[in-house]
Formats: sequence, structure tokens, C-alpha cells
Amino acid sequence: MGTREPEVYDVVGIGFGPSNLSLAIALEEHQANVPERPITAAFFERQPSFGWHRNMLLPSTTMQISFLKDLATFRNPVSRYSFVSYLHASGRLPQFVNNQDFFPTRQEFHQYLEWAESSLSDRVSYGSEVTAIRLPREAGAEVPEYLQLEIRSTTGAGTRLVNARNVAISTGLVPRMPDGMVRDERVWHSSEFLEKYNRMDPDELKSVAVVGAGQSAAEITRFLYDMLPHAQVSAIIPSYGYSVADDTPFANQVFDPAAVDDYYFGTEQTREAFWRYHKNTNYSVVDDEVIRDLHRRSYEEEVRNHKRLHFLNLTRVSDVKRAGDVTRVSLQSLLDSHVQELDVDALVFATGYDTMEPTGLLGDLDRHCLRDEDGRHRVERDYRLVTTSDLPCDIYLQGGTEHTHGLSSSLLSNIAIRSGEIADAIVARRAERESGRRIPVGATGESA
Repeated sequence: MGTREPEVYDVVGIGFGPSNLSLAIALEEHQANVPERPITAAFFERQPSFGWHRNMLLPSTTMQISFLKDLATFRNPVSRYSFVSYLHASGRLPQFVNNQDFFPTRQEFHQYLEWAESSLSDRVSYGSEVTAIRLPREAGAEVPEYLQLEIRSTTGAGTRLVNARNVAISTGLVPRMPDGMVRDERVWHSSEFLEKYNRMDPDELKSVAVVGAGQSAAEITRFLYDMLPHAQVSAIIPSYGYSVADDTPFANQVFDPAAVDDYYFGTEQTREAFWRYHKNTNYSVVDDEVIRDLHRRSYEEEVRNHKRLHFLNLTRVSDVKRAGDVTRVSLQSLLDSHVQELDVDALVFATGYDTMEPTGLLGDLDRHCLRDEDGRHRVERDYRLVTTSDLPCDIYLQGGTEHTHGLSSSLLSNIAIRSGEIADAIVARRAERESGRRIPVGATGESA
């Protein structure tokens, strides 16, 4: 490690997916409005380049949210980083309007994200993994003015330190595998699907299976059926069939910015009602169009009396074993517990993700972070961890706050408003510090 003094930033972002990209835009637009008071920011991303769910950019798949729920529009409708600005810059605005569709393809939305990132890439270090956040070792008994981050280069370029007055953690969701299941070259999680699929010789994939009941599972099942016309395709579904996602107007209000306040300041009964009545807007559900598309394929097979698309409902995977290039899957019926075996050439677990958990990254610093009676981090309304009074530096979470902020905490739906609120809090609290006023815990409102 070098001996040079660490750089000092007002904000250091850990991860640079859509959430911290949106935060970078909010900070830049604040700086444009108040140029005499710049906010210095740096972001560190362990991936070698920008990418957002690249392995699920399947052909013709569309976004499940309106194009207006982009990186900036809900916060600043005239932002130059809006999806409409991207369409204008790309020369496709008239064509997009003529589509008369609120939902761009996932591929086009990814191109939009890359376009926005290209104007901000000077403040991002790729191939850089933050391995620790701590108080500066030289602080001694003094109240620290910043946190110190240790950053390891994933390309072997060594380790360096940076100092931050604010940290925004956005390391993303963590792929979830069922207990006892291990990924390998023939057993995949949906988060790595296209990468693993493209390594295979399609002619060798004569039997494939997809585990899961949500959008990704259904999309991968359809993709494999279309791309492998010679293969048997099995959908292993723990429910009786796919459940449709509720995207009707009243249900979608659960993703409105105002719903965050209703959830955050609501009672336990209020929060429980959010999940009980509206979980089917996003979790383990599938768009109506995809469900009908798969059912149509299945029915056409019945008509032709040629079956290769199989729906194994009320079934779970109980064991997976390798036998050479063949993966032997033990399937347990949830009706009668009967177990049957299925040999496949590739098995895809589209079994979702676990929410971001910052505890490991915080390390010893986590002892300064207060928790609720259920052991979860307490979080202010502005997404700031509630900490002890001897830690004046602020840590913001972009994700991992479903228990305090509700269903939209890790989703694109509220990304522009969420990032704007974090940027506003950073600016306001800097002004309070510089004015000499002490900032108590919970200064921006009640904490959860």
C-alpha cells in the first residue's frame, strides 16, 4: 500500500448500478444549481465495466415499469439524463412515440443506462472492490470527520485508501440458491444465465429445466423453448402454476413516492397490510403476456400431439447430483411427497435474490449502527443508518430497507426520488455541520 495521503470526498458510493448512478446524477444537478458549493463524489464498482442484469437481457423482454420511471424524471422532469433525453440524443424519439408503448425493451433500457453512465464515468473506478469501512486509525480520541474505505483492485493493481464524509452503499441484491444447491458449469442461477448459456453448445442441451415461479423463471423457460427446438424443457414450479403480476393502476400506487411515507410512518398493522395485499405486484409473479405466451405454446403442442414443454407444478427440487455431463435432479411432489428423478443437461435456478445486507462490509463499524427489536438496522426516512452520536459521518443505504421503507426500496420504481432525497440530505447535513450546529441522531425525522 502506498504512503500517499488518501483522497477525501464528500460522498463515496459503493457499487455503481442504477441506484448510485441516479445518486451521481442528483449530485451533479445539485452542483449545476449551486456551482459555488460543489459536492465531491467518487464511486467504486467491482465489475470491470457498467452493467445491469446483463445475463437477463433476453430478446424482446420488456421492462415492467414505465419509461418515465427512469434515473431522474420523477425528481427533475427537465433533467438531461431522462429516458426521453436519451431517445432524443439517439434519434429515436419519434419512433418510440409511434410504438405507443410505455414499456421499452430491457435491452433498450440498458442502453439508456449506459448512455447516462458515459457522462459520469470520470468519477467511477471499475474493477475496484471496497473491502472495509472503518474509522481512520489516526483519529485517536478525536471525533472523526470522515470514514476510511479500503479498496482492492480486482485487476491486481493493489489496494488504496479513500476518506469519505458520507458513504452510500448500493452493492445490489445477492443471488439466492435453495439450501444445499451448488452452482457449477451445468447448474446455474438466473443471474448468470446468458453467460453460462452462451458457453454451451446448444446441440448438447437436449433436456433443460428451470426452477422457479417468478418472471425470470418464466422468461428463461420461454427463451430455452424457442432457442432449443430439439430440447425437452421442464418448468419446475412450487405453486400450482404461474401467478399473474398485478400491475393495475390502484395496485401500482404502492410504488408511488407518497407510499414510502405511508409505510415508513405507518403502524406495524399498516406495514403488514402493504405486504399482505400488494406482494403480488412484484414478488414471485409473472406478467400476463408471458403467462399467456407459454400457455399458448403448451396448447399448440397438445394440438400437434408433440410434447416437449413440461410444467411440473407443486414440485420442488430435493437433491441435485452430477453423473458425468448429466445433472440428475430429484423432484419431490408437494401433493404426496413422491420423489422422481429427471436427468438434464442444464438446470437453472430462477429462485430470486436476498436483499442487500451491509453488516459484513461495515465490520467493526457496525457496532455504531443501532438496531430495532428484531435485530434489523434502524434507518432514517432519508435512508441514513441510525448511528451512535460519536459517529457524525453518515452512511446511506440504497437497498436493504424493505423493513423500513417498503416494497420499492430496492426497485427502479422510486429510484429518482430516493436518490434525490439522499442527495438533499447530504447537502443539508453538510450545511448544518459547517454552521457549527450539532446534528443529533434522528435529525431529519423519526427513525425506524
